[in-house]
Amino acid sequence: MAKRSTPDGGPLELATGVLADRLSWLVGGAVRDRLRGGELPVDLDIVVEGDVESAARLLARRVPAHAFPLSTAFGAWRVVARDASWHIDVNPLRGGAIESDLALRDFTVNAIAQSLAGGELIDPLGGVADLAARRLRLARADALEADPLRALRLVRLACELDLSPDAGAAAAARRAAPRLGDVAAERIYGELLRIVMSDRAVAGIRMLGELSLSASVLPELDALRDVSQSAFHHLDVFEHTLAVLGEVVALDADAWAVLGAEHRESIAALLDEPLADEVTRGVGLRFGALLHDIAKPQARTVAAGGQVRFPAHDELGAREAHALLGRLRAAERMRAHVAALTLHHLRLGFLVDAAPLSRADLYAYLSACGAVAADVTLLSIADRFATRGERSEEMVAAHLALARSVTGEALRWHRQGPPAAPLRGDELVAELGIAPGPLVGQLLADLSRARFTGEVVTRADAIAYARSRRA
Repeated sequence: MAKRSTPDGGPLELATGVLADRLSWLVGGAVRDRLRGGELPVDLDIVVEGDVESAARLLARRVPAHAFPLSTAFGAWRVVARDASWHIDVNPLRGGAIESDLALRDFTVNAIAQSLAGGELIDPLGGVADLAARRLRLARADALEADPLRALRLVRLACELDLSPDAGAAAAARRAAPRLGDVAAERIYGELLRIVMSDRAVAGIRMLGELSLSASVLPELDALRDVSQSAFHHLDVFEHTLAVLGEVVALDADAWAVLGAEHRESIAALLDEPLADEVTRGVGLRFGALLHDIAKPQARTVAAGGQVRFPAHDELGAREAHALLGRLRAAERMRAHVAALTLHHLRLGFLVDAAPLSRADLYAYLSACGAVAADVTLLSIADRFATRGERSEEMVAAHLALARSVTGEALRWHRQGPPAAPLRGDELVAELGIAPGPLVGQLLADLSRARFTGEVVTRADAIAYARSRRA
């Protein structure tokens, strides 16, 4: 049954005020999300009959905002607020009627419209009923033929909206999977980002495999299946990877309370920091979980006694994660961040037997991990929680105790960086009578470490320490 709906404020109010006297409709996600009781999104899709360019320019003049062609092939225009807080895509009416236009869309839940002049919802394909039934159904049988990326969008919508693809949609996605190789990498990455960002990220990654999509877009992940591990693991590498991702999602939602209430706000702030590709460090951490063991199939060895090991899988994995994200056209900062998480994800675990750490050991850990010291500490916890083989309770407890002792310093390192040397380079040159060069840089690094460990407190301490190191 059709449901009445009225325009809300913001960009929709603008579009309604400017375009309601034309034949124009709100379509797609905005209509769907209002039916679900969610907030109106800041990106709207409007369909207009007639001159799209004039409608877009009229909207832009009214705000004012920027208007520009979005697609020369389809005649769409985009209107973007000058502060980039919202945008409206203005699309031409296809097929001569709104019902015909809706029939050309991907899924029935996205094929619902409402006239900007008001009135009943226009729902020729039963999208309202499908949304109520939490069902993801194709708008038409060949909906994925026009654009195979829609197969990934099926998984993304299933994750974001908690919908289940029906048999027809699932079969169509499997048929479209081999053609994903023809889709621009940037578009694939955009859909994968939103899958990994969702609360149902683990289910989404699993669905990619069930629909044969990961073989086309993430073959490295598919290669983790059935790779058995040591007795300290209860899962193969693929299932362990999903378990680590699940731990990151769960701990992220609880602001990592396992590390103590005093760190809750700092960890939440860390994960909310912008990283790259318009995503946060929290999303980077999820990709770190997904890729941290990506090189285990290549690194796997079995000793004469049957012990399974993965030597250097951290170093190999860092290179592979960087290359994989490069293939997807991720920003270099994202690539470097996830590669660093992969490279250092074992480092804290190697220090468990040395606990409690000396200040020198702690400095070595933080300086080695560098910009990802706080992030990789969190990843190591998720990795440890997802490893439930022999002696798991004992090993989880020891790892968590060490992580608690490290977290505060790692967060401080992230905020402030390593401690500054108590002397400048020119002061070292003058006090020690040495020439500028690499030696000065090494002495400054040594002084920074000594300040962290407490070996150097005063300026006189620093000079004496530098002289002893010089000697």
